[in-house]
Amino acid sequence: TALIDLGVGYGLHPALSSLAPFWQEERLAVVHAVGSPDPTRSHFDAQDYMETGTPGRKGTSSGWLNRVSGLLGHEGTPFRSVAVTPALPRSLYGDEPAVAVTDLADFRVKAPGSKRVVNTTSQGFEALYQQTSQELLRDTGAETFEAMEMLDRLDPKRYRPAKGARYPRSPLGESLEQIAMLIKADVGLEVAFAESGGWDTHVQQGTDGGSFAQRARDLASAIEAFWTDLDAHQDQVVLMTMTEFGRTVRENGSGGTDHGHGTCMFVLGNRVEGGRVHGDLPGLHPSELYEGRDLPVTTDFRALFSEVAGRHLGISDDGQMFPGWTGARIPLLRT
Repeated sequence: TALIDLGVGYGLHPALSSLAPFWQEERLAVVHAVGSPDPTRSHFDAQDYMETGTPGRKGTSSGWLNRVSGLLGHEGTPFRSVAVTPALPRSLYGDEPAVAVTDLADFRVKAPGSKRVVNTTSQGFEALYQQTSQELLRDTGAETFEAMEMLDRLDPKRYRPAKGARYPRSPLGESLEQIAMLIKADVGLEVAFAESGGWDTHVQQGTDGGSFAQRARDLASAIEAFWTDLDAHQDQVVLMTMTEFGRTVRENGSGGTDHGHGTCMFVLGNRVEGGRVHGDLPGLHPSELYEGRDLPVTTDFRALFSEVAGRHLGISDDGQMFPGWTGARIPLLRT
């Protein structure tokens, strides 16, 4: 009875209630039974395959978001691809510029191959230039300093979200708040990445309470605040969740669920075919499950990623985004 009836034969977990208005406004879509065609149950392999966009192929040197950045063909600023994470995610590895930062108010630049880390907000840029011109500038380029000066003028410590945007005081909430600031500041951001951990609920997962509900509530609250904060910039943004695993259908003996196969992902945007569950989920009878325990993967994650990145950013070459893939996109965004 706690489930939120979506009116299409599915219910939304009560901890995700913050997302329900977007569904009702037909801006939020769910893609179900989506995932990797590779059968691995290793977190490390599955995440690597998803972030490189080449399931089953180890050793791919670039991430799919980095390739997307390259296909846009823009010189831009170093802030065109940003991960608000302690380290650069695999999806942004590659030849195109990308930066990982955990706190824009204390932004640090590390020269590639160097042990020197420079705090760009604690000293003047002229002094910084003098100290690092032989080492840092050679590797990052003068345009990096232009972007950092732009960021310094923004004064991230004084940023105030739009009215009604209440970010949870969690790593994800703080990350999305910083991404919203960069979008609204018009520093040339094109691709942004944030992460949410703690979903590996092998034990004591709970139902409308417990560890899963805590993570789901944080996810939904952070997304709601982010979208509210964007305000007039919403038309420029599409938000997509991605995860390398689902959960098994049947609970295990420890009150949790183990590594599954298919999962669901959310897509939010003003041009999204929202208020719908996309994809094909046959059912939950054991005969309809993958290996008798998991949702099957009936939609390759590349069909989703290529639709969102390709249609939103105007990229037509799916083969460049996802080498070796010859599948079709899943229609999700209106033209």
